[in-house]
Amino acid sequence: MTLDTLPRRALYQDVADALRQQIFAGQLNPGDWLDESRLTQDLGISRTPLREAIKLLAAEGLVTMKLRRGAYVTETSERDLREVYHLLALLEADAAATVAQTATATELAGVQALHRQLSQASNDQETFFRINEAFHTRVLDIANNRWRNQLVADLRKVMKLNRHHSLLRSGRLRESLAEHQAIVDALMARDPSQATQAVQTHFANGLRAAQPTVQTSGSALAA
Repeated sequence: MTLDTLPRRALYQDVADALRQQIFAGQLNPGDWLDESRLTQDLGISRTPLREAIKLLAAEGLVTMKLRRGAYVTETSERDLREVYHLLALLEADAAATVAQTATATELAGVQALHRQLSQASNDQETFFRINEAFHTRVLDIANNRWRNQLVADLRKVMKLNRHHSLLRSGRLRESLAEHQAIVDALMARDPSQATQAVQTHFANGLRAAQPTVQTSGSALAA
């Protein structure tokens, strides 16, 4: 098989990427109806790749299909929020414990560098979210369990539906930075128990910060 004969990326995947970014950017909000006529016109595509893209986003939990009503951006309830945070805490705490035991000095230095970047981004919310995600992703990558990484990636897509609100609460961003520092300290100390506790505390505090803002659509912290 040559490069010319390799299957090319399907159009619906590019359409899904475009819609996913609109959702994460708040251009499509929880509860919004996906108007197929408008979207096909805006994106310059037919209904077939759009519908395939919507199916993909529905499988990721970002879109909800309603019988005889169409597709809507998913609204997250307080229960959804609790369940997502519970699973993320378990999965990421386990990854952090592995990293504390197995990471190289170079890998830990990379995690430290990301935390420094996170601290420097405290006045830029979008940059903070981006580096925050890179920090958590790097810990997962070092732990090197692709099945866990896939589960976390899917859960974080749901979290991103409403991630902005809780960090706007007074003092929460500063608390989040302190929690990340505790995670880094535990990793540098090569203490798996401390790393597990630091991650669990981070998600527990993030959930408490998010829950008071949950109404119809919920809210989630960029943990």
